[in-house]
Amino acid sequence: MAPTKANKKVSYKFTIDCSGPAGDKIFDAAAFEKFLHDRIKIEGRTGGLADKVTIVRADDAKITVTANQEFSKRYLKYLTKKFLKKHQLRDWLRVIASDKGTYELRYFNIANQDDEEDEE
Repeated sequence: MAPTKANKKVSYKFTIDCSGPAGDKIFDAAAFEKFLHDRIKIEGRTGGLADKVTIVRADDAKITVTANQEFSKRYLKYLTKKFLKKHQLRDWLRVIASDKGTYELRYFNIANQDDEEDEE
């Protein structure tokens, strides 16, 4: 008899920290949460999150995405960048991986560029 694979329950938990821009009132975390609900594709279709993916927004503008099946962290980065582009925030904000399961929205560091231009 050939060995069979045991069905393991996989769980992926990713966090998107948008507390910086949300604190400055330029980023709407509630709209971003709704965007994720509407746009995340499961098995090639949108709107079928059901019990496979849950999206929860904390009070401090941290959005946690928990998936019970294969789910890519890179896909969350793609959707975040798409949301920023749609709301014309892509020129000022960037998405950075702060650790293995977390993305963070940060401002571009424009102050250093202004100093370099002054020196020239």
